[in-house]
Amino acid sequence: MPKPGTPNDPPVAAAAPTAGERHPIEQRGLYFEEFDLEALYQHRPGRTVTEADNVQFTTMTMNTQALHLDAAWSATQPFGERLVNSMFTLSTMVGSSVAQLTQGTIVANLGFSAVTFPHPLHHGDTLYSETIVTDKRLSASRPGQGVITLEHTGRNQQGVVVGTAVRTVLVWCREAAE
Repeated sequence: MPKPGTPNDPPVAAAAPTAGERHPIEQRGLYFEEFDLEALYQHRPGRTVTEADNVQFTTMTMNTQALHLDAAWSATQPFGERLVNSMFTLSTMVGSSVAQLTQGTIVANLGFSAVTFPHPLHHGDTLYSETIVTDKRLSASRPGQGVITLEHTGRNQQGVVVGTAVRTVLVWCREAAE
């Protein structure tokens, strides 16, 4: 039988550090240098859209489109039911990317282009979003910042594309932000 303190003894677990001894890690987006032109950023979890989400967003934004609010009228239209407001779809696609890509590292949202909604989103659908980086360059006029072009895609639970958008953002370079 080996004596205590020999190599066959099980390791002794170190005491967990106290809160004051731990190093903080704050969730943030990516700095300019960290954006990867070869990555597919999948934003999870998805977001299941409810009737209440659609009605609240539609009325909060003063969009009186009957296609989002009037079930009887919408039943007589080509899709046969109310549809989720496409601006909710766009907002959710972009919003789901924030924690992973731009939280605390964005300077400004510069604009959107090529926004499409090839298939409607319905009450009860789950929206899954993903983003690719299509371009990145250092800003010519703002030292320590870079311009990133993002292409967001939203899909429902069957994988059908329900929205796309190209968004350009201005983000911090790591050294300038620290």
